Amino acid sequence: MAVTEQSGVPASVARRRFYVGMIYGLWSLIASALSIPAAIYLLIPPKLRRLPEWAEAGDVSKLEPRAPVEMVFRQNRVDGWKIQSEKTTAWVVKLGDSQVVAYGPQCTHLGCAYRWDDDRNYFLCPCHTSVFSVDGAVVSGPAPRPLDRYEIKLENGRLLLGELHQSKEKA
Repeated sequence: MAVTEQSGVPASVARRRFYVGMIYGLWSLIASALSIPAAIYLLIPPKLRRLPEWAEAGDVSKLEPRAPVEMVFRQNRVDGWKIQSEKTTAWVVKLGDSQVVAYGPQCTHLGCAYRWDDDRNYFLCPCHTSVFSVDGAVVSGPAPRPLDRYEIKLENGRLLLGELHQSKEKA
């Protein structure tokens, strides 16, 4: 058995210590390579909220007062890393000369699609007979709150729609 002169330890034991140290070093390297990204994901907050994107819904200069129109527009939706452009609708009502309201297309009861009834002058959800007035308020039915509204901007007669906000009021 060969003995090193400096430490008095056999060469095979020194070699074994070297290999064990290398294995522990590789384990440490692999553990840090896996744990550093996980720690960054868990501990560092995500980016600050981005500014809302505005989708152009159409021209509102020709709308008649208190006559709802269903407008179709394209909106970007972010799902993880994927950005999808999808077609959606909004019920747009011109309440005054400069006041326009855009309602989300789902009933606030169970999310069914509602429609405007010209004969009776109200929004009607055919699934559970919820009825909403032209200003979005609940007239009758099981709907718990008024219609949800989009953020809106008017630029040169064009309607821009932002985020859809849930109504806070109770019916």
